[in-house]
Amino acid sequence: MFVIHWQLWSVLTISFIASIGGCVTKPPPEPLSEKAIELREQSEETRFTRLRAIMVHNQLQGRDIHDPLVLKAMLRVRRHRFVPQSILDSAYDDNALPLSLGQTISQPYIVALMTQMLGLQGTEKVLEIGTGSGYQAAVLAEIAQQVYTIEILRELSENAQRILSSLDYDNIQFRIGDGYRGWPEAAPFDGILVTAAPEHVPESLLEQLKIGGKMVIPVGRFDQELLLIEKTEYGFIRNPSIPVRFVPMTGEAQK
Repeated sequence: MFVIHWQLWSVLTISFIASIGGCVTKPPPEPLSEKAIELREQSEETRFTRLRAIMVHNQLQGRDIHDPLVLKAMLRVRRHRFVPQSILDSAYDDNALPLSLGQTISQPYIVALMTQMLGLQGTEKVLEIGTGSGYQAAVLAEIAQQVYTIEILRELSENAQRILSSLDYDNIQFRIGDGYRGWPEAAPFDGILVTAAPEHVPESLLEQLKIGGKMVIPVGRFDQELLLIEKTEYGFIRNPSIPVRFVPMTGEAQK
């Protein structure tokens, strides 16, 4: 009897040692079916759609964003597609979020405000200086007829192009280079939106505005201010808006 118990104990001991030693392993989980993956993606998109609706209602309509075209664009553009995977859950927070290379994606309120300040109606040609993540370009493209966007950092531009192409935006033209001198071959523009702050307003950008056109630009080194500049037959009207904090404009702007 003692021998039988000892043999049984030995078998149990060996099995335990084998299991903690990694010799006994569970079979790998079955890969998700295409249907399961589709359902998971649909569930995630539903969650982000709800968060986007909350963002528009609370952060935009709850403040001073009232242009129906801007509100519609902010509701349609999937901001979570433009932020890094590591901070995906913060995609619809009303905050600027970090990108690679020391850049940021602007907070939704600022994107909406700057777009609203342009006063777009749907037929315009707009120039954006500073493509960044591509989020602001997408919002502009939801309203304007044509968007031209320039980014000095190749990596950012190419990433934005991939994302915007995957989202089927076909009314955006891209350029990699210094945006300080704008895009003269495509000028004049109905609107110019600048997403990086120079210390002064570039004259070359002012020259590329149509009569009646508007430019929205943050200006300043440390204490920045958002300006709305309107071009009239008699000159430029500059209207200060709110204090802001943007990454500095690089390239020729810093010379």
